[in-house]
Amino acid sequence: MAEGVIQVENLVKSYGSVEALRGVSFAVAEGEVFGLLGPNGAGKTTTVEILEGLRNPDRGQVRVCGMDPQKAGDDFKQRVGAVLQSTSLPDKLRVEEALTLFSHFYRRRRDPAELLRRFQLEEKRHAFYSELSGGQKQRLALALALANDPSVLFLDEPTAGLDPQVRREIYTIIEELKKEKKTLLLTTHYIEEAERLCDRVAIIDSGRLIALGTPHELKQRSGSTTRIQVRLAHAEEDGALRQLEGVTDCRELDGSMVMHSTRPPQTIVALVKHLEAQGNELQSLEIASPSLEDVFIELTGRRLRD
Repeated sequence: MAEGVIQVENLVKSYGSVEALRGVSFAVAEGEVFGLLGPNGAGKTTTVEILEGLRNPDRGQVRVCGMDPQKAGDDFKQRVGAVLQSTSLPDKLRVEEALTLFSHFYRRRRDPAELLRRFQLEEKRHAFYSELSGGQKQRLALALALANDPSVLFLDEPTAGLDPQVRREIYTIIEELKKEKKTLLLTTHYIEEAERLCDRVAIIDSGRLIALGTPHELKQRSGSTTRIQVRLAHAEEDGALRQLEGVTDCRELDGSMVMHSTRPPQTIVALVKHLEAQGNELQSLEIASPSLEDVFIELTGRRLRD
């Protein structure tokens, strides 16, 4: 495996009879934004918690900045920052107090006033934690993770549960960190998040790494096909649509039929003729390049967020 700031080799972890990780391996280069993409329960959070030193693996090796998170102690904590899947602070702790407190945990530290400005929390500096909105709490969690100016930042589902506008605000912050050449590892089950933010993505399902590459490389695995999504007046068997000219795959998705075609014009003509013969009607049609969601469906036979 190539050297990286983060190295994971044959990671295995079980909780009783549940195999959370089954031989996961990958490496993250310095300055890279690396995404772990997969459904809930895939093993993403377990991987991150092992890398953060919060959980011990059953087998396998991990290194972060050349250190074993389980053995490096304070030296390791000085080099990394983390935003956990759920952050909770005392209700009566004020925003500025939290940043000042966290900064004193480290030898190298960022100026709390600068972090307040950067994360648009100046007007909330004297507010209690309990008075913050969900988006403000997440911005504070990111500011706290940067209190020690870390080399590596772990972000576990950083936008989960946030509304689209706040999610975009968090994306902008992550993109700024990317420009600063911070090494980021983030977990997500949002397709658009992985495609927008990540240099490379590892798709994890049921504790196994099933695909690894740039978003562009992974989408090319769909065999240079085009995605055709149609909504019909009456349900059609996917087997019938799979026989249309150019179609390589067809699946039902939320009441629509999603086909992948190597010859989109011929497929659409054949579709219209087929529907006329069946007395069916086309209610909507969308044509697009394959997404990471399509790659996941092809690999696993189900949707990412099922």
